[in-house]
Amino acid sequence: MQKPEWLKVSLQTNTDFTGIRRRMRAGNLHTVCEEARCPNIHECWAEHRTATFMILGDTCTRRCRFCSVKTGLPRELDWSEPRKVALAVQEMELEHAVITMVNRDELPDGGSMMMANTVRAIKQLSPSTSVEVLASDMMGDRDSIANLMEAKAEIMSHNIETVARLTPMVRSRSTYERSLAFLRIAGELDPSAIIKSSVMVGLGETEPELHQAMDDLLENGVRMMNIGQYLQPTKAQLAVQKYYHPDEFAALRETALAKGFLQVHAGPLVRSSYHAGEDYSSYRKAVHPLGRDPELRNTL
Repeated sequence: MQKPEWLKVSLQTNTDFTGIRRRMRAGNLHTVCEEARCPNIHECWAEHRTATFMILGDTCTRRCRFCSVKTGLPRELDWSEPRKVALAVQEMELEHAVITMVNRDELPDGGSMMMANTVRAIKQLSPSTSVEVLASDMMGDRDSIANLMEAKAEIMSHNIETVARLTPMVRSRSTYERSLAFLRIAGELDPSAIIKSSVMVGLGETEPELHQAMDDLLENGVRMMNIGQYLQPTKAQLAVQKYYHPDEFAALRETALAKGFLQVHAGPLVRSSYHAGEDYSSYRKAVHPLGRDPELRNTL
């Protein structure tokens, strides 16, 4: 299926882009931007000077059919990784840092303590930087989720990725119900945290199924939502079933806001951490008394 015009991406390779790439190589750090072949890498690195750090190595213990991150037996943990990431965040002078991870199902805590230590290290070196965590489902283990929440990241994110019906086909060793439980438990453990999730479209879902997914997220404490177009990373992953028009994304955003989400980013190239810093600022405005007016909220 040929990509439509609105999915064409302009390449921007300036000194900011090369500087971030050089910094990642020097620290032996990984980014989901590169590993998952994100289409926004040039915009985020070159224009916004933001990157999503991927910790716990570059090898995932799951083989989801939408993802191009390497799968296999992971290497031993690098216990200096939290400080390496924190130093990179400090050097890049990031206002908002996003930390994601590969699945590490072979670890008793799923890697939660390493991620929590990364958040703490960032806050120690860069106290004014807000931190967003994009975690695996931790196999639904409450103690592992508690490890993450105790680090006090401003945003706790976990993606349901797709609608309930398609989850067994799209995601490996994951369930729709477990992901909802993760989000609910995270909010229970820290009611002050912002809970976020993201959904891909174009995998064969229906509009009623997307609306149901929105309702499910709201019922489990999610107030920030991203909706983006699924793009096939390589021929080894699932094929695209439909390319949504920007107008359809605008309609989905309006539906989500009407249902009760406080911040929604929807568009063909939107990903979990796309414009994450700006979205965090928009959310803070939305929960401010002046931002509770629906007409004002829709302008955020």
